[in-house]
Amino acid sequence: MLVVTAGVGWVQREGAPVEEMHPGDVVWIPPGLKHWHGAAATTGVTHIALTEELEGQVATWLQQVSDQQYRR
Repeated sequence: MLVVTAGVGWVQREGAPVEEMHPGDVVWIPPGLKHWHGAAATTGVTHIALTEELEGQVATWLQQVSDQQYRR
């Protein structure tokens, strides 16, 4: 779960379009669903990330987002 506290960001769940995030937004990503999130192209974003532990692991970090994915 992401709680956006400042700025503007983007999040993309696997198979879905990129969505914009704004202060006050709460974004939930189900466990096991690949996704990426970060600042929008022209601004920063600040967020609080809440994760749950599953079998001793809290996150599986994947490959870096490509410029093509990021710039939509």
